[in-house]
Amino acid sequence: MYFKEIVFFLSFVLLFGSCQEVGEKQVDESPIWVPNANKHIDENEKYFKSLHQMTFGGSNAEAYFSFADDRLVFQASNDAWDVECDQIFLMDLTETYSNEHMPPRISTGLGRTTCSYFLPGDSLILYSSTHLGGDPCPPTPERGGGQYIWPIYRTFDIFIADLEGNVVNQLTDNPGYDAEATVSPKGDKIVFTSFREDTRDLNLYTMDLDGGNLKQITHERGYQGGAFFSPDGSQIVFRGSAFTTDEEVEHYKDMLGQDLVQPTKMEIFVVDADGSNLRQVTDLGAANWAPFFHPSGDKIIFSSNHHTERGHPFNLFMINVDGTGLEQITFGETFESFPMFSNNGDYLVFSSSRNNEEGTRDINVFIAQWDHERETRED
Repeated sequence: MYFKEIVFFLSFVLLFGSCQEVGEKQVDESPIWVPNANKHIDENEKYFKSLHQMTFGGSNAEAYFSFADDRLVFQASNDAWDVECDQIFLMDLTETYSNEHMPPRISTGLGRTTCSYFLPGDSLILYSSTHLGGDPCPPTPERGGGQYIWPIYRTFDIFIADLEGNVVNQLTDNPGYDAEATVSPKGDKIVFTSFREDTRDLNLYTMDLDGGNLKQITHERGYQGGAFFSPDGSQIVFRGSAFTTDEEVEHYKDMLGQDLVQPTKMEIFVVDADGSNLRQVTDLGAANWAPFFHPSGDKIIFSSNHHTERGHPFNLFMINVDGTGLEQITFGETFESFPMFSNNGDYLVFSSSRNNEEGTRDINVFIAQWDHERETRED
């Protein structure tokens, strides 16, 4: 989330060093699914059978498949579309989008939005928006000393809209942050991050699709967010604070008092969907985030910069749920994040700054065909 901030962060570290599945027939008929569309695959990216760029220009990310795997919903900001801060768009997998070809917008166009996701049936999506707090984009915080921070907008609430952009329901009405919502593959629950006055912290909550049966899932001090359910809906993976000193806790509390979070040191965690059996998966240091379950439910793919002292690049890694078997998936001096496997397990969508024209800092959406046979051989 917060792609204007991500673009700034990339600039800073570079400057300072710091029900219908996607089948073969659909693939063959789609103009983007062309043979040998793999010129942007690094030679080390062995699990990518092909790679297709879906957007060209702007900041496009958090692209997530419909339940039928035939569309994506994503957030983007693009001056060429007159979109100053993130709004929600719908992507047809038979098209590509550019500065000259804008996809359908399905958010209000007001305020700022984040974290969209399809609901079962693929006729509705949920997303978070600040539009009830005002029409303009909310102000972005100043970055003292160049530190990378996220604003925690308390005007974020979670809404449901149809694919024509009509808001049909409001799921939260909390005078705090409600965002980063995703839906269980079982189609019964939503998990999201919320700041509540009774906890004065950023924790994970679950609720029914209509907003009922609200339940707090995590209770530990620190930020917990970016959560996704496992394929069978029994577990939740998320990124979270991993404090090692009292000073880090106090810094977090001070930042949160200013409605800010500094996410440069986070780890990957897993918890059962009922809130039990919390365990830390990674212990890598740096920024480990954007986790998503592998189709098997036994592994997690995520984005990390732990492998570089400069804080850049971010690449995709995969790890077993028990914390063993760490493996690098993408390579290169680029930004790679927000991976999601299709529901049928055949494709991986992610956001990347690869293949940019010189001097641009675009973040675009890519889809890779995943080589499960190669993965089985490697295992």
